[in-house]
Amino acid sequence: MLVSYLLSFIIALLVHELGHLVAARVCRVPAPEFGLGWGRKLVGFRFGDVEYKLHALPIGAYVRLNIVELQRRSISQQVLILLAGIIINLIAATLFAGTPFGTINLLLAATNILPLYQQDGWKCGMVMLRALLKRKSAVVEWTFTIAGSSLSLALIAFQALRHI
Repeated sequence: MLVSYLLSFIIALLVHELGHLVAARVCRVPAPEFGLGWGRKLVGFRFGDVEYKLHALPIGAYVRLNIVELQRRSISQQVLILLAGIIINLIAATLFAGTPFGTINLLLAATNILPLYQQDGWKCGMVMLRALLKRKSAVVEWTFTIAGSSLSLALIAFQALRHI
């Protein structure tokens, strides 16, 4: 049972990042790197203009976007690219409802939409705040980061305590 959840987690991470990669391609934002895991690179290969990597610690995944090009896109395109992983996870959760893969995809989407630092929800919040203010504001961004992270952690703690 544990193996099926671990395998589902790794596949859900890949599906999530592929969502970002496909959306970036559609919006013509370069994504030079796609990785599974962190730490030392074990293997890698280049396909087209993307380098695909497998790292030593298979926890997490990422797509490295060209931030300058991302920021040149409309707010709707930026948000689409940043939310594409969550959207794909929700689709997978619906298609595979009742299975370990469906459950993991739903959990991955739910945690990524929270405004926790460096999660997709936080990144979308930053993009929208900067667009609303028409500039960067360190005070507003730090307030959003601290408040969003605090509320997210409080929500997670509340849900955990509710099930004890």
